[in-house]
Amino acid sequence: MERDTRGIVDPDALLTRVRFRRHEPAPALRPYVQNYWFIDWDLPAPYASHVLAHPSVNLTFQRDEADGPPYGELTGVWAPGLYTRKIGGRGRVCGVKFRPGMFRPFAPDEPVSAWTGRVLPYADVFPATDPAAVVGPAEDRDRAAALDAYLLPLAPAAPDPRAELARGLVARIRAERAVHRVAGLAREEGLSVRSLQRLFAGYVGVSPKWCVLRYRIHEAVEAAAHHDAVDWAALAADLGYADQAHLVRDFTATVGVSPTAYPSN
Repeated sequence: MERDTRGIVDPDALLTRVRFRRHEPAPALRPYVQNYWFIDWDLPAPYASHVLAHPSVNLTFQRDEADGPPYGELTGVWAPGLYTRKIGGRGRVCGVKFRPGMFRPFAPDEPVSAWTGRVLPYADVFPATDPAAVVGPAEDRDRAAALDAYLLPLAPAAPDPRAELARGLVARIRAERAVHRVAGLAREEGLSVRSLQRLFAGYVGVSPKWCVLRYRIHEAVEAAAHHDAVDWAALAADLGYADQAHLVRDFTATVGVSPTAYPSN
């Protein structure tokens, strides 16, 4: 699969320390699961990775050789800021990244906002399984097959139209820079602002405004990382900010450094 490091803070530093891959799930799961992601590491010193999260729920099975047997976790949309994970020694993670809006069909009894900002044992939400069966195989194809075998029996029997609507709206926010205002998006989609907010709380886990701001910050981070000279005033206008100062404040508050400091951070 194509490598997209959007959301990873300083991806070059991470990718020199770990093996990171993405794989597609079984066809029946693709409407719900964006990808499987695998990370393996063998580090002489601890390293802290930072992620500017997407509006996605992640299911992970993990093995840290110094910390006991393999285990599984469910991580809701990480809305507070950067998600930080410290790794060291030898270990691996096999992750499932659900498409925005598409986790709810797997756990229909709770709004996705119930998991936002939380990390909890996966068995609090999903049936128990043997995490070692996922993280144990040496080959990626066998790890992916183990995830398929676990998730396919849990897949919804029928599509959820509201989940599909939420997925489409998040995709539109990500793809269209012209989507700046929640009220305008609601009007164009034939929804009230309140209905749109309820839909996002139930199926995405964060507000539509959060999604707009997060994807714009993703774009600003990409610009800061890959361009020597960025016209920040022009980019701010293109992303829907009132002025450059607003973009710089959002960037700094979210990422922890200013745009001009980011490339060397």
